[in-house]
Amino acid sequence: MTDAFIVDGEGVFVVGKAQTTPQDESEGLLASTRDALEQWQTTTEALGSIRSGVFSGTAMLNRLLERKGLKVGCLVSAGLEDYLRLERGVQTWLGMTYSDRLHVTTHHHNEPLVPRERMKGVRGRIDVLGREAIALYEKDARDGIRDLLDMGVEGIVVSLLQSFINPMHEKRVGEIAREMVEEAGSDTPIFLSSELYPLRGDFPRLNSTLIEAYAAEPSRKQFDLLRSGLKDAGAKFDLRIMAAHGGTIAIESHELARTLVSGPIGGIVGAKYLAEKLGVERAVCSDIGGTSFDLALINEGELAIRQTPDIGRFLLNLPMVEIESIGAGTGSSVRVDPGSNRPEIGPDSAGSRIGTAWPDGGIETITVTDLNLVLGRLNSEYFLGGQVQLDMERARCEVKRQLADPLGLKLEDAAGGVVDLFEEQLRYAALARVLGKGYTSHDHALFCYGGGGPLHVAGYTKGAGYADVMIPTWAAGFSAFGCACADFSYRFDQTTGLTITRENWNDVSGQLTEGWMRLADRVTDAFSRSGIGSEAVELSPRLRMQYSGQLNDIEVSLDTGIGDVRVDDLISRFEDLYGRIYAYGASSPELGYTVTSIAVVGSTPVEKPVLPNEDEVGGTPVPKAERDVWWSETSGFVMTPVFEQDEVLAGQSLEGPAIVESPSATFAVPPGRVARLDGNRIFHLGESTNELRTENL
Repeated sequence: MTDAFIVDGEGVFVVGKAQTTPQDESEGLLASTRDALEQWQTTTEALGSIRSGVFSGTAMLNRLLERKGLKVGCLVSAGLEDYLRLERGVQTWLGMTYSDRLHVTTHHHNEPLVPRERMKGVRGRIDVLGREAIALYEKDARDGIRDLLDMGVEGIVVSLLQSFINPMHEKRVGEIAREMVEEAGSDTPIFLSSELYPLRGDFPRLNSTLIEAYAAEPSRKQFDLLRSGLKDAGAKFDLRIMAAHGGTIAIESHELARTLVSGPIGGIVGAKYLAEKLGVERAVCSDIGGTSFDLALINEGELAIRQTPDIGRFLLNLPMVEIESIGAGTGSSVRVDPGSNRPEIGPDSAGSRIGTAWPDGGIETITVTDLNLVLGRLNSEYFLGGQVQLDMERARCEVKRQLADPLGLKLEDAAGGVVDLFEEQLRYAALARVLGKGYTSHDHALFCYGGGGPLHVAGYTKGAGYADVMIPTWAAGFSAFGCACADFSYRFDQTTGLTITRENWNDVSGQLTEGWMRLADRVTDAFSRSGIGSEAVELSPRLRMQYSGQLNDIEVSLDTGIGDVRVDDLISRFEDLYGRIYAYGASSPELGYTVTSIAVVGSTPVEKPVLPNEDEVGGTPVPKAERDVWWSETSGFVMTPVFEQDEVLAGQSLEGPAIVESPSATFAVPPGRVARLDGNRIFHLGESTNELRTENL
């Protein structure tokens, strides 16, 4: 689905929803915008008064996963022409289950984004200290570029060894390439890794630059369609896009691969904003969409940044908010393995085509949505507010044929059992995220959002012991909400590898300041392309630091200006943060310190939403209807009250079983649970005191 989240001058917001239109995303965006504005009794004519807009989506990621990108050629250091076929060992098992990771026979190489014949080697070498060990063979570069242009490539990537330390050779190859492209009368773009992603790790740097050319560059045309569609509808604002570091950047930015997973990042940024407003220090962010279950942690009010994330089975070196995706969503396919006669969920998904219950989607395999429909938890006539009509009988027939009959179970028992299995997978994945970091669920709240989150949150939090479980009433449009919460900001990183000793504090301080100044220039240059002067940009220097010899570094943010940094303050901040993450007893100052990389984040303020603040009235709302809902094998079908979400008032509580419907999502409250709506229009899901009292008796 495509969500539209619109904020007015007072910070009040409204959420619209429509089906996604992959062929032209502007159509889905305008449809969801109309849906949102109609709730304010207005039309798209109001677009002319909107001051700024942010977009996030998954088209870029889908292009990468489906291998439908540009025809790209690549120049690498001679001897590395087979780099993409060899890969890194870790990349051969990314995304696999734990059991598959243990068995080498299940590992397989990715299909290279660039075939061997379009990988051209260039002799010349910069050593690990940044010195020229072998002069550049310019003839190799010219021959390789000529061959690639003759092949009709749509982009040329240059990624040479050690260019993040000394880009001299890479820049010269870039100059030669631009000269030859111009002579050929072509407009083939050139992508230099040292300009785009100058960080340690030659393979992730090559991947990141390739994806920039292969998957991100084509999105510029899609963004042009978005901008044209909005302009034709009367919009006058510039469009920005959510980036991996948690800020928004202009759609004209050079480093568009940073926006590869802009959708899930938006939800995490929204959760962080919500946590700040509610005073929550530690939280689990959980997002269920049609294809995946995305998880992230907020600790001490901060999001973790991963320097070398993996996306779509590719190791990258573009800094990204740490997020883990599990291939399990409400559109996940459900089938019975003919060998083991066990049900399987995913990894494929119907995505926006819902399931067999929607004949127009052309889906033949049942999905989790079909199961929820059979169990009565979804209303076939109220999906997307009634915009999409689902066929209940078709869903029942297909679930019986594909699931219940092969398992030898009753229809509802089979559907309910698989939904329980689905929620159990999500529950363990979320708990593992917390426990794996050395924390406990009891001091973490859980934020639930995404179109499928409210429907399954009771199942994947059952018995988990979270301090609180919070479901915003705008959960279905929460990623769009997060886009509205994000600053307009750019982040640029640079590998350093500086070792700190007592004797070199002054030298380290000078080198850090010099590096930060270079990155600050890149930040202000990026803002200038959007017409924003340096005086309006707030710069935040950061670095990643570790005890010398250890494997993992952590990011340290600084409150001081770029030129006011003291090394003793850096060490103090690092040790304090290290102690809070790993316990103070694990500190190892005797090893010394290493600064692995530096970064500068520049931001400028933008309009942001304000949380609702309604007076709490208490009491119990009046249901709009009742229907049979299957909750468990023990209870079977139970006549369950159904409430319209907008009719539930702040301060009111719903004892399970209950169903809360809105045009964009369904919130299921099973027996034994209770949901209370607070003044911020956020549901808090807890254990029912009535159920607990019965159990105690």
